[in-house]
Amino acid sequence: MSSMSDKAVKEFKSLSVAFIVAMTIRWLLFEAYVIPSGSMLPSLLINDHIFVNKFVYGIRVPFTKKYIVEFNDPQRGEVIIFRYPENESIFFVKRLIGVPGDKIEYKDGELFVNGEQVPQEPAKDSWDYDLVTEAALQADKDMFHHYKETLGDHSYSTLVNKIYSPTGAGPLTVPENSYFVMGDNRNNSRDSRFWMYLPKENIIGRASMVWLTCEEKLSFIPFLCDPTTIRWSRMGYFIK
Repeated sequence: MSSMSDKAVKEFKSLSVAFIVAMTIRWLLFEAYVIPSGSMLPSLLINDHIFVNKFVYGIRVPFTKKYIVEFNDPQRGEVIIFRYPENESIFFVKRLIGVPGDKIEYKDGELFVNGEQVPQEPAKDSWDYDLVTEAALQADKDMFHHYKETLGDHSYSTLVNKIYSPTGAGPLTVPENSYFVMGDNRNNSRDSRFWMYLPKENIIGRASMVWLTCEEKLSFIPFLCDPTTIRWSRMGYFIK
């Protein structure tokens, strides 16, 4: 009886340690999220499972927005995860376009930062775009311009509808401790063009890598990927 009790205690201690380690990693280093919509097409696809680097910007007091120490400020061009300002129980993923003090304008599908147009050219390397299915776009691919945009140290793909001009913004100046974000799918993203500025304190971390991705989820377990629809070539894709 005593040996069984000792074994149960040891198992409980092992599970407790594993739980503490997992929670520490989630609080301090990385957390997993699933992309639910097409607002970041073609850079991120629906049902992409991504890791988010929470350590890159600093260390927070657990379960709060307050930093213990800050390492780096978010930079233009990074893909970030954050609490949606209009409902903080929801997490959004967007690309960071403007930092505090930046003057931002978006008109006729062209982006301007501090009076200069962000370089934009037709995308030549379209392997990521080819993974975007018609079901994901809910339209024929031929209806979209596929551009390569370069902002800061980041080059990435964007989609712009050929017929309908995407919602514009500005000119406006990003206030202190705030950011301006946009989705790469410029015609289908609810972002700073609609709800204005993202408070710095709402940022969770930087999107780093796709560790699992699939076309469809299991109908009877909707949070799990259907293994027959996994996008194998996209596994381990580092987010630009």
